[in-house]
Amino acid sequence: MMAFAKQHNIAVRGHNVIWDDPKYQSGWVNSLSPNDFRTAVQARVGSVMTRYRGRLLAWDVVNENMHFSFVESKLGQNASSVIYNSAGKTDGLTTLFLNEYDTIEKSGEGAASPAKYLQKLKEIQSFPGNANLRMGIGLESHFTIPNLPYMRASLDTLASANVPIWLTEVDVQGNPAQQAQYLEQILREGYSYPKIAGIVMWSAWKPQGCYRMCLTDNNFKNLATGDVVDKLLHEWGGSLMGMTDANGFFEASLSHGDYNVKIIHHGVTDISSSTSNLKVDPTVAGRTTLIHQVTA
Repeated sequence: MMAFAKQHNIAVRGHNVIWDDPKYQSGWVNSLSPNDFRTAVQARVGSVMTRYRGRLLAWDVVNENMHFSFVESKLGQNASSVIYNSAGKTDGLTTLFLNEYDTIEKSGEGAASPAKYLQKLKEIQSFPGNANLRMGIGLESHFTIPNLPYMRASLDTLASANVPIWLTEVDVQGNPAQQAQYLEQILREGYSYPKIAGIVMWSAWKPQGCYRMCLTDNNFKNLATGDVVDKLLHEWGGSLMGMTDANGFFEASLSHGDYNVKIIHHGVTDISSSTSNLKVDPTVAGRTTLIHQVTA
């Protein structure tokens, strides 16, 4: 799989090294003594992270360790901090993520609220030897009906940590028409937010169906959700061309970011303007309007 990904220029995330949910532990793990369990955890970190060291985009190191505490019940309350310390020593050049659900999906979440998330992140970073770890915030993003103002406000809170934020498992539960509509809203909100560095769809296909949302049918023909993804990839990956009006104005709606602008006067490229950069900084998260005036 790694060779296939490399051949096709596909980036790979490591999901996950340790899962803190007791429901998903192998049977033999439950019978281990604390000392044997500690040895098994160290072996897991050392084996998988050494094998793929330097080859991955990121690691989800301890998955869902705000909702669950299986590892902590065996090794003590600082278990996650110790595991991240070991992960940093094993593959310190790769970003080490926490990964949680219901942080941005809905309000009223207690276990993994934005404030609790930041508290857990600071707990890990403050552990001896962890101050310089390359950390990241993973937000699973399993939505039903998105509350976009809450999502934006939660991202504002999380952004104060000044580490990369990824939407790691994006999907939407519901009927196909609603899924497509809500998916586009979520992806646009995520793409337009300055601190979000990546988005991963949680839509792996199998004949029996996907987890909650597919992008294609069983013949690999796009569903409405797949059309949304293709549309946005085309929109975000392409270029924009236009003509100024009689007064020299050209207006376009763009997401935040830096843009290279090439200006052509009457079919002749203005070399002095061909590499100019326009920085678009919206006052609020979301799309903004760029107005550029050209004087001939």
